[in-house]
Amino acid sequence: MKSKITGKSTSPVEVLNISKYGFWLMVHQNEYFLPFSDFPWFKNANISSILNVELPQPHHLYWPDLDVDLERESIESPEKYSLIYT
Repeated sequence: MKSKITGKSTSPVEVLNISKYGFWLMVHQNEYFLPFSDFPWFKNANISSILNVELPQPHHLYWPDLDVDLERESIESPEKYSLIYT
């Protein structure tokens, strides 16, 4: 027996999985991995704080519990950003 996908996600942004190395984020059907080594604000955050992500603008991500703002561009093209977030 195979499970069928019953529909599309209605959320424009969603945390898919969290591991000890980072977490996977789905934004408008694009999946990204945010490693804790590059995004250390999330490393010691509790799960509910990481899961509580908003998309106030099409290219702006916000975690209100952590007061963390990220532009999608910095996740999509990290090579354009020479600084590692600390």
